[in-house]
Parts: sequence; C-alpha cells; structure tokens
Amino acid sequence: MLLTKDINIFTTEASKMINNTLIVAVDFDGTIVEDAYPKIGKPQIFAFETLKKLQEKGYRLILWTYRSGKPLKEAVAFCKENGIEFYAVNKSFPEEEYNEKYSRKINADLFIDDRNIGGFIGWTAVYKELFNYEPTPKKKKGLFSFLK
Repeated sequence: MLLTKDINIFTTEASKMINNTLIVAVDFDGTIVEDAYPKIGKPQIFAFETLKKLQEKGYRLILWTYRSGKPLKEAVAFCKENGIEFYAVNKSFPEEEYNEKYSRKINADLFIDDRNIGGFIGWTAVYKELFNYEPTPKKKKGLFSFLK
C-alpha cells in the first residue's frame, strides 16, 4: 500500500523521467546565433547556456537547420566549440537515412525556431518556459544604503 507521500514522490520522479526524454529540435541561424547565413552570426544571448542545461537534464537535442554541406559542418563545429553536441543533425535520429518515401519532418516534441508566428521569443523566455523558472527581482539599493 502506497502512502500519499510515496505517490507524490513516485509521480514527481515519473514526471522527471518523462520530461528528460523529450526531443528538442533547434534551428541554427536566427535562433542559436544571429542570422548571418551562410556565415556564422554571433551567439544569441543565453543560447548555449540554455542548450547545455537542456542536455544536463537529459533532453535530446536535434540541430534542425536549412544548412547543408560545408555551412552545416561549420555550424556543427561551432556548436561543439561552445559545448553542444547534438543527438542528431537534420534527422530524427543519428542512424536515419534519407528516403523520398518518408516525410522530412523531424520527429521532435518541441521546436525552437525564429520562424514561429510572432518570431523567436528569446532564450531567457525559452529557459523560463521549459524549467518553470521565474527569477526573483533583485532589490535596488537606495542612495544611502551604505549607512545601514
């Protein structure tokens, strides 16, 4: 017989397991970096920190980008230099082979892309949404706070 406390612990742990297996497809140009295609733009603020946190939590990241050939290799290398290695690149899983009989749509639970309706919400908002985190505002110190 499970106690209420045990059920809460079980459901919390089950929830963590489910969330940690989510697959997230992430665009490169305009999302991870500023859009400068075919060059590589500057990293978006908080992009790599958020992606690293997702990986730490067990999310599988797929790089889903328009890039191919040399520009794609450069993007993958740039991400690796910044601490991100993807589960797959432009495919649903590493072993996937392209076949015209099947859809090119990536099998992912979440898509992070600058081409959303309304545009890219920014990495701070992505972080808040995925980790249910709302930072506590810092209290401003007054002009004479050093006297206290």
